Amino acid sequence: MTEPVITSRRFWEDLQLGEVIELGRTTVTRDMITSFAREFDPFPFHLDESAAQASLLGGLAASGWQTGALCLRMLGDTFLATTNSAGIVSVRDLKWKHPVMVGDIIGGTAMIAETTRYPSHPDLGLVALDFDVSNQKRQTVLQMRLSLRIPTRAFGVSA
Repeated sequence: MTEPVITSRRFWEDLQLGEVIELGRTTVTRDMITSFAREFDPFPFHLDESAAQASLLGGLAASGWQTGALCLRMLGDTFLATTNSAGIVSVRDLKWKHPVMVGDIIGGTAMIAETTRYPSHPDLGLVALDFDVSNQKRQTVLQMRLSLRIPTRAFGVSA
């Protein structure tokens, strides 16, 4: 018997090497930056406009971790909304290339860079996504490789 929720989403076999996922775009506001910083990354250049102006960044900037979280949200709203996922395995080569400032609009793509069978679980595959995220000025703000476990069709079918 097949599980309808599972079968309505894409499996590992449905994903194509080189496939490009459009992540969409999001505008980063002052409130988003300071709210995230208060809870998770309370450096002055994420919280205080004066301190941020005097810093190397020259203004209120989002935490790099917030930028990563926003990328994951965009991935969730696009690719993960239509794909079976059994979670993130790793993040590699994470680079914050340019700060994300108040009012920046960030977006970009994730490309399927690798697809392999999960070594110890034949019902799972691994998919590596290369992220390239930039702001409205076409400045790269984040790059990373994120690997996900994706169930194979065998996972979605039970006898």
